[in-house]
Parts: sequence; C-alpha cells; structure tokens
Amino acid sequence: MAQRSSSARALLLLLSGLLMVASVKADTLLSAPLNVTIRDLEGNSAVVTWEILDGDPVIGFSVTQQKRDVRMLRLIQEVNTTTRSCVLWDLDEDTEYIVHVQSLSAEGSSPPSEALVFRTPRESEKMASKSPDENGMEGYDQTAQLRAGELIIIVVVLVMWAGVIVLFCRQYDIIKDNEPSNNKDKAKNSSECSTPEHPQGGLLRSNV
Repeated sequence: MAQRSSSARALLLLLSGLLMVASVKADTLLSAPLNVTIRDLEGNSAVVTWEILDGDPVIGFSVTQQKRDVRMLRLIQEVNTTTRSCVLWDLDEDTEYIVHVQSLSAEGSSPPSEALVFRTPRESEKMASKSPDENGMEGYDQTAQLRAGELIIIVVVLVMWAGVIVLFCRQYDIIKDNEPSNNKDKAKNSSECSTPEHPQGGLLRSNV
C-alpha cells in the first residue's frame, strides 16, 4: 500500500509539473499576425502590411513569399518591433503570389497568418486602368515642372544681364570723371611749350 501511495504521489507531481510547463508555454505563445493586406501593388513590387495583438513579446517578423504554382519560397526576416510592413521586390508581372507572416520572439515564432493571395498587374493594364483625369493631371504636372524650370532659367539670365549693365555703367562713370582732368593736363602742357610773346606785342628776336 505504501508503494502504491508513493507512486500515486509521484504521478500527481509529474502531472502537475507538466501542467505548469504547458501553462507557461501557453502564456509565452505568440498570436498569429492579423489583417494581413497588400498595398502599393505594382507589376514588380508590393507592400504587405499586418497587425499584432497588444502585449505579445514580439522582437521581429518573418514573411514568406511564394508563387502560387511554384514550391520555391522566399523568406524575409526582420528584427524590428516597430515595423508593421515589408516590401516585396523583384516580382513577376501578371503572377499570383501567396504570402504568410509570422511574429518572432525570444522563445520562438507564432503560427503563420492566414494565407494572403494576390496577383501582380501588367504595366499596360495599370496604365489603362488610370482615368483620363489622372493621366491629364500627370501631363499637367510635367508641363508645370517644365514651365517652372524655364522661368528659373529666364530669371537667372535677367539677373546676369542686370549685373553686366550695372558694371558697365560704373566703368562708364569712372571713365567720364577722368576725361576733364586729362583735358586740363593736356591744355597745361601745351601752354607751357608755346613761345612767349613780347610785352609790346612783338615776338622776341635774338640780336645778331
């Protein structure tokens, strides 16, 4: 009887220990990311976004990308607790992809999110899907940018011409101010070199 009671106690202790371990693991288990969506979808790229439950000890995320009919996977891991998005690059046009997102912690990873399936568009289809107003706005923006560039060039040229004119006017004023003094010096020099006259009106002559 004593042996049976001791074995029963040991079994109870083992079961309680397993329950404690299971409860600890349940507390540290991460929830799968929620609301996984695709935005900024292009022919060769896309952005996947998601949300997580508050309180999960997340240290990063893992994103798996796979073509629908191909087994090869692309794994993207980021150790960043603040980001909730990831850029998918080098995609093929008009192709279906499957994306899963997992949360990462120091203890492990969460279950994968629900599969998100999306198809990349063709560039021609994307251009055709734009409304005439959007195409007109793009043309208007390009025209506005060209006009702004032309106006900047015209303003720069006018400023340069204004600077040239101001410099020319200053040089002209300096030359003009120096001309009267030069004329006075020439007149003085010519008067000094002329022959002196006789006080009585005749020219001085030398006695022979």
